[in-house]
Amino acid sequence: MSADDGRPPSNDLFDGLDFDEGPLLFIREVLTSVLTVLAVGLILFAISGVWPPMVAVESGSMEPHMHKGDLVFISGPDRYVPDAAVDGTAVVTAETGAEVGYRSFGGDGSVVVYHDPGAAGPPIIHRAMFHVEKGENWYDKANSDYISAENCEQLAHCPAPYDAFITKGDNNPRYDQVSSISDPVRPEWIQGIARIRIPFLGWVRLTLANTLTVSPVTPETAGLMATPPTDAGSSIALDHAAEQAAVAESESSISVSGVSGVSAVEVTTTTPETERSRTELKTAGTERNASGSKSESRAASNPPSGAVAA
Repeated sequence: MSADDGRPPSNDLFDGLDFDEGPLLFIREVLTSVLTVLAVGLILFAISGVWPPMVAVESGSMEPHMHKGDLVFISGPDRYVPDAAVDGTAVVTAETGAEVGYRSFGGDGSVVVYHDPGAAGPPIIHRAMFHVEKGENWYDKANSDYISAENCEQLAHCPAPYDAFITKGDNNPRYDQVSSISDPVRPEWIQGIARIRIPFLGWVRLTLANTLTVSPVTPETAGLMATPPTDAGSSIALDHAAEQAAVAESESSISVSGVSGVSAVEVTTTTPETERSRTELKTAGTERNASGSKSESRAASNPPSGAVAA
């Protein structure tokens, strides 16, 4: 074939390649998927103004309005500011929401994602109940059902140490600040405002987080694995581990969950029966330790990476 027949010269690099089948088709599909995900991510970031723009719920602390496994879209703390929001924020408290008719996720006021830098674990997603100013006695402002005090002196963080929000999970019996979940929430601790809930999609992230979670190897655990214990040592170690598990079950439980650094906290209360059970278990453990055994077992906990809970 002559070079001047009107057809462009052939490119030997791509001669014989078919992008519609075989490995090249796979590569093309992967690249298309990656680019699509990136495009969607950029669009969501542009809308929300925060990254990541979605969080997964890992506990039931916001039920019945958010459930474990839900995926929640959030916006930045300074985006889409309602007229009723606290000055300098996009947060409408439940107290104000009840007065002006502002509701979200089945309740008055805004649901926020916040992180107390002095607390362990990922951020928390709970409802902003009301706002307090520095030095304010907020005992009378609080709902008596959500506190366990008879006056401001008995109430944690009262008077208010600084301007902040008092928060609570819809399914929790107490304010976060009463349950020691968090100090009063400063406005700068708020990372986002919950906007849209998508049921079940959060399970993808939760499943991956559980699958990838591994327990760290410490010198103690390495020693236990390398040197088989004697029968007596094994019995004591197993008894101690069972004792720890039983005590953990009876104590007030805090379930922290979060996606992409966000979490929710669910709290249950301790009953007199569980207190007695815990005392009996501790007494039994003391008697076993006094019998002459010097073996000690230590359990290392490795909570899953943060997620959102509502």
